[in-house]
Amino acid sequence: MFVEPVDSDIAPSGTLLGLLQRGRGDGTLHALAAPRAEALAALRQCVLNDPRRDWQIEHRSLYYARLHMELDAALDDIEEHLFHPDDQLTAEDDAEVRTGLALSVLGHLASYQDDRALELLRRYAESGANWQWALDELAVRDDDEALRALGPAVLARFPEDRRGDAALAAAARNAFEPRPWRLWAEDSARPGQGERLLRVREHGSFDRWQRQMHGSGPRPGWSVRAVLDWAQEGHDQHPRVARESAAARCLSAVAGPEDRAELLAAARGPREAARAAALRHLAERGDEDALTLIEEAAADPAALVSQAALASFARMRSTAAVVRARQWAAAPEGTLPGGLRTAAAEMLACCGGAQDADAVLRALRRTVRDEGPDSGALWPLVDGVGRLGVDCAAPVLRHVYRETASSQLRGRAAAALALTDPSFAAGFAVECLWDCEETTRALAAEYAATGDERVVERLRRLAADPAEEAGVQSAVRGRLSPDAGR
Repeated sequence: MFVEPVDSDIAPSGTLLGLLQRGRGDGTLHALAAPRAEALAALRQCVLNDPRRDWQIEHRSLYYARLHMELDAALDDIEEHLFHPDDQLTAEDDAEVRTGLALSVLGHLASYQDDRALELLRRYAESGANWQWALDELAVRDDDEALRALGPAVLARFPEDRRGDAALAAAARNAFEPRPWRLWAEDSARPGQGERLLRVREHGSFDRWQRQMHGSGPRPGWSVRAVLDWAQEGHDQHPRVARESAAARCLSAVAGPEDRAELLAAARGPREAARAAALRHLAERGDEDALTLIEEAAADPAALVSQAALASFARMRSTAAVVRARQWAAAPEGTLPGGLRTAAAEMLACCGGAQDADAVLRALRRTVRDEGPDSGALWPLVDGVGRLGVDCAAPVLRHVYRETASSQLRGRAAAALALTDPSFAAGFAVECLWDCEETTRALAAEYAATGDERVVERLRRLAADPAEEAGVQSAVRGRLSPDAGR
């Protein structure tokens, strides 16, 4: 029996809400067949309460915008959400989660010529807490005149003092889309605005130059011991400063063959950060003792050391690492430090051969059984059974596809099913044409069997959709061409 999803914010996969929260193609198809009020309520819940595990890599906005248009939904709920008093009380980091998805949906609706969506974005850019997001949406869709008109309201957010100027420089520097800032700086009708932006930009560049000149990090001439001490000093500070990865990169520049003994001692020593940095360096150099050191460190009670050991092993790609991974994957349960068997299976999934198929499949089944369909450890294992062509993995891949809350993992499961499941073309591939992820739609455009009457119609709509990604449209046109094989 498999573990079911445990995230209480995600509805069961068999419900309309659960399908829409996951961004599955069946969500759109079921919503269009359901009573309109029920579909609108589920869509509203998704847009106003972002269901994504990681909004930075998972996509939902185009998916929800398309359904919004199909249902001819109003924008009143989104307007109320954006301009609710809670918006001004939300911390900056939380504001992206609270309103980012709704703003992205408005952006796509604006690209479909929805004037009210465009007007809401402009209003929110002037007064909303997450104004940078709204501005980025407008930057790629609005005209120059409307963007110039936003300049005074945006710059008024920053007091004309040293702190305000520093914040303004950071906002301009970190903008995802620079077009509005360029228009404001070049606005001849508001010369004072351009002068201020030029001044804060120059001051910000000077401040960065000063920080670079007076940095306290590693410098040419530092020894191996100095780099390791620097890493450990960061660990001992409060709050802790993670320098292990940077220290490992520095070691690659300063360490020579004569320093090997010191690095081996550090990789077994009591100082956690220094040990982590030395482990990573030795693993990246393919030292003959690195795998033994990793096995020892994986059992260390200090999380920093054990995690560094597993991460160092995951980056290795040598034949020796694959051979050791086979030994670890075959070890009886309970005889190895925690996480090492999983790391070994992931190595075989990425770099193993046909002889490793059973080990990768066992790890996939064990991970789904013990950790559920949302475990981060599933990503390389799902890819691995697809790469190795493990046909008998199809049932567990179907389970992951249906149940996971991660649209990225679902896309990986779909790609693996395309290589292992003969029924994929006539089954999940059809649904995937409506999926929220671009890569999944492109996969479906390549594989979906045209015997289903919905497929050709959907391919034609995707080909004509101005908001569709280029990769999807390329795959769609390949299927619609007269020479297409399927």
